[in-house]
Amino acid sequence: MREIEAKILEVNRAKVEETLIGLGAKKIFDGDIQTFFFDYKDGSIVKAKDVLRLRKEQNQVELTYKKVHVTQTAKVAEEYSVEISDFEVMKKILETLGLFVTESMEKHRVSYKLDQARFDIDCYYGSYDFIPEFLEIEAENTEPIHKYAALLGFKDKDCLPWSTVELINHYSSKKGKNES
Repeated sequence: MREIEAKILEVNRAKVEETLIGLGAKKIFDGDIQTFFFDYKDGSIVKAKDVLRLRKEQNQVELTYKKVHVTQTAKVAEEYSVEISDFEVMKKILETLGLFVTESMEKHRVSYKLDQARFDIDCYYGSYDFIPEFLEIEAENTEPIHKYAALLGFKDKDCLPWSTVELINHYSSKKGKNES
């Protein structure tokens, strides 16, 4: 499956949700997500700018590999996912194969669907709680991403083609400056 998405930073969740509902969007998820990212000791997955992720969303567990291509207007990824019946067993299988957890994160997500677009509002907690709430818009191409961003009050320049790593790095560098 092909994934095309952009992130919009530091959003007002209540205002975004109100606008989405006004446009006819339907809420499809509201809950916590636990994610583990995996790589080999040589970092070959991250070096290729790809992602191997084990995610638990309430009672659903999914293993995903993303082959990432970044453009100037969106992050594009060939995404391969499979539903897993047991989070801990899959984690153990990956570790037995020589992969290790490079990052783990927890967040609260509220998701909406409108036409062929998906809107995820994420708020990290735990070790990444310094990252302000943000919006991800995912669609079949960049045109609806920018169309819905505009309807939500954002400009094209607000739509960033960032990965999770780039998001963390952006706010980690700001956090470091604020602490000095």
